[in-house]
Amino acid sequence: MAAMKPRTGDGPLEVTKEGRGIVMRVPLEGGGRLVVELNAEEATSLGDALKAVVS
Repeated sequence: MAAMKPRTGDGPLEVTKEGRGIVMRVPLEGGGRLVVELNAEEATSLGDALKAVVS
């Protein structure tokens, strides 16, 4: 039986361009990662929404 590694969300937020899409990997509290694939228009809208909240 293989050793079980604990699932942790440790690590930075990662955003990479893969093919035509943009893949965002967000570490989650309690372990694991949320993986979201966006197109350029969705990424721009997300960025604008985040900027509006932070400002």
